[in-house]
Amino acid sequence: MALKLYNTLSRNLEEFKPIKPGGVGIYSCGPTVYWNQHVGHMYAYVQWDVLVRALEYLGYKVNWVMNVTDVGHMTSDEDTGEDKMEKGAAREGVSVWDLANKYIAQFEESLRLLNVEMPHIVRATEHIPEQIALIEKIQKNGFAYRTKMGVVFDTGKDPEYGRFANLDLTKQKSEERQEADPEKKNPWDFFLWFTGKPTHIMKWPSPWGEGFPGWHIECTAMSTKYLGEPFDIHTGGMEHIPVHHTNEIAQAYAAFGRPSANYWLHNSHLLGKGGVKMSKSLGNFVTVEELKEKGYEPLALRYFILNSQYRTGASFSWEALTAAQTALEKLRRRAQSLRKGESYAEEFKQALEDDLNLPKALSVAWKTQDRAALEKFDEVLGLRLFETKEEIIPKEVEKLLAEREKLRTEKKFAEADEVRQKISGLGYTVEDTPEGAKARKT
Repeated sequence: MALKLYNTLSRNLEEFKPIKPGGVGIYSCGPTVYWNQHVGHMYAYVQWDVLVRALEYLGYKVNWVMNVTDVGHMTSDEDTGEDKMEKGAAREGVSVWDLANKYIAQFEESLRLLNVEMPHIVRATEHIPEQIALIEKIQKNGFAYRTKMGVVFDTGKDPEYGRFANLDLTKQKSEERQEADPEKKNPWDFFLWFTGKPTHIMKWPSPWGEGFPGWHIECTAMSTKYLGEPFDIHTGGMEHIPVHHTNEIAQAYAAFGRPSANYWLHNSHLLGKGGVKMSKSLGNFVTVEELKEKGYEPLALRYFILNSQYRTGASFSWEALTAAQTALEKLRRRAQSLRKGESYAEEFKQALEDDLNLPKALSVAWKTQDRAALEKFDEVLGLRLFETKEEIIPKEVEKLLAEREKLRTEKKFAEADEVRQKISGLGYTVEDTPEGAKARKT
């Protein structure tokens, strides 16, 4: 059996064939760093981390590149609204540069907590020359035109435009897009470079005047700079299909005569309460750092995510996360007890080759009787099954521990015992040690 992946480009499950034997180039659309990245976002990055780990397990050397957008992404995915970075900076009363640094750091910390192998992260604002050069190439090939607002991609020159997302352009909403620039030939034509926004904070000189890049051009410019043209795999969320990735493919067609990547993989969503997609606008999200504050091990979220295949998504709940943490702890104890036995390594490999069937792979990890095999499996799963972990104690329990210690110091033993019972009611046992009182999960 060979590795098969679902390619959105063909709408088929295809056998993976790398461009260069033994090596794979992967580009993942990363976050727009105007706010915290929540667990809904992290669902995607854990899935693509497992893709990278699975390819390495199967013998490939992987070069994984991920962008962060720190300019040019409007509040609409098209060309309308405010720049998200400028809106975020105004919200927090800081510069756009400080905002980007703050939320890039938050994003990287979330990746670290979830044991994601750090990709090569590249920033849009550090690749302005590459974006300008690519726009010049697109313009030279006859796929761009000028308006008072900037340089616009001429979708009418691309006979395949919209095919990637099966778009019926006659039914696309046009009012807002047309208002963004009445000179557009087609409402769905999109900006490569903006010059008609003089109040925009981030601006650079260009052949077309001072301005800034559109959202879509950055990914095409940076992915091909670091991975070549074409490269192997482009990943992103399914929400990227109708606009962002459709426009990336159009740009690559204009510049290179073909899509920039051979395989396009898209993850479904992590849904919140009531089956609603987690989003900042709805305020129904939680960050990895907040999970930790509530006493959950971040890797419990990773375990929860591994119970779903990337194209199916999952529904988040506190009950499901609690169950995942319990299961992870049990799997760790089982891992520590294993010696040598039947490995089921071929079943694990087949699960990975079946379009990353992670629920199946996880079930094989539970079944294996061989410690060495499970150690290898965990290189893909990333659950740190054989590491001794420090138990995370919720702040509420820590506060009660401190209160109990104070009462004991004051010789108020009855009150201190009442506090101990409160701690017990939260699921923790108090142990008095020479170093002081400690709490552990019951």
